[in-house]
Amino acid sequence: MEQYKKEFIDFMVSCNALKFGSFTLKSGRQSPFFMNAGAYVTGSQLALLGKYYAQAIHDNFGDDFDVLFGPAYKGIPLAVTASIAYSQLYGKEVRYCSNRKEAKDHGGDAGILLGSKLQDGDRVVIIEDVTTSGKSIEETYPIVTGAANVKVVGEMVSLNRMEKAGDSNKSALDSITDKYGFPARAIVSMADVIEYLYKEDGSGLITNEIKTQMDEYYKLWGAK
Repeated sequence: MEQYKKEFIDFMVSCNALKFGSFTLKSGRQSPFFMNAGAYVTGSQLALLGKYYAQAIHDNFGDDFDVLFGPAYKGIPLAVTASIAYSQLYGKEVRYCSNRKEAKDHGGDAGILLGSKLQDGDRVVIIEDVTTSGKSIEETYPIVTGAANVKVVGEMVSLNRMEKAGDSNKSALDSITDKYGFPARAIVSMADVIEYLYKEDGSGLITNEIKTQMDEYYKLWGAK
């Protein structure tokens, strides 16, 4: 496993963004873990978060893109901090763009978009926190492709939960790739998290009890 992935897992835990226990998800599923990207609230945390996103984007998509698009609302700070980090780490200026929930009808930046305007020929990476069902992209994709003649290079989220999306046996990320034709990736997957945090002697952050709960959860809801 790449070093930045190990560091990101430690980072999620230290910020209480990734927790283990018993959580009722929006879907109604009872999950032994929970991911909350809203836990990153300080300047230093956001700076590190942007760095991990930038490293994962570079690792998966290289430098051949122009814009990071972060859907409102949580995607807005993600796009901003990852754009800053990408410039610092790789010396490439990428623009950020986000959408408003409601179009602005006045001023020089009227419209649905904020940040950089999308232009014909732009290559775009969509950046989100986490996706369980894949439904958020159904709103985001038409906004991005409807603004200009652009190509979506891929999507990056923080964590691949690796569970069935809706009625499908595939994960949300695999379903997005199949439907839209671009790769949807994550900084880390839950398989990475378990590999890194679980120790057979029970000394890891993921104890034997939690590991058993996670195994049972994935028997029910794990993607194929």
